[in-house]
Amino acid sequence: MTPSSRAPVGSAPFLSPVTRPSTVDLIAVELRNAVYSGALPVGSPIREVEMSSQLGVSRGPFREAAQRLVQEGLLRSVPGRGLSVVRIGADRVRSLYESRTTVETSAARLAVERATGAQVATVRAAHDALVAAERSEDARRVGDADLNVHWSLVAAGGNPWLLRWMTTLIVEVRIASFTLSEEYAVRKDAAESHVELVERLEARDADGLVAAIRTNLEDAVARLLEPETIEVETFDEPRPSPAPRLDPITPTFPEP
Repeated sequence: MTPSSRAPVGSAPFLSPVTRPSTVDLIAVELRNAVYSGALPVGSPIREVEMSSQLGVSRGPFREAAQRLVQEGLLRSVPGRGLSVVRIGADRVRSLYESRTTVETSAARLAVERATGAQVATVRAAHDALVAAERSEDARRVGDADLNVHWSLVAAGGNPWLLRWMTTLIVEVRIASFTLSEEYAVRKDAAESHVELVERLEARDADGLVAAIRTNLEDAVARLLEPETIEVETFDEPRPSPAPRLDPITPTFPEP
């Protein structure tokens, strides 16, 4: 994974910061983002020796980090065949989005009730980034910014468990997109379709925000499963298939 494909700290799909991340923590983040970006394509094997060498770490912590992603459902382990990136086919998409809807709507009600002005402003800033991404006509940038609006909204709810689940769900959503299509497609009106989410949060309208989230996610399911029935223009780009390459890990431990 090249440095440009790594998501910035504080945006999806990163977990909440830790004071002293261990090497295993850092490897898990690197692997999770490699799956999210497509640097590790769906179905691809995890070559333990090669990847641990690329990261500059020993096989023990690499194996432990990989097992974390197995537990999250992002990697699969098959006896005698090793580890590989999971696939999420059409038969699992509705269940995936049901889970995502539960997490997002629960967090939305919390955000309306107790998000600070700064947290609400962060969601607005995430939407501003989506507007800018849309102008670029870069499908991957738009897709990242779209998911980050949702991630920021969950973060505004202030519940670390919901945020942790959302982190995994966002990676699974990207896996489903890569599994179902040779093209990575996003709506050209992505920014407009998210305006109501931000405005309902700013208005502290819990019921309106929950309804807007449900509509947004229902549309996303339809685009994944029945794209021919959705009359919207899209930005398309080929599904990424670079050779898996991870960046060497250089742990830095801030002072407490």
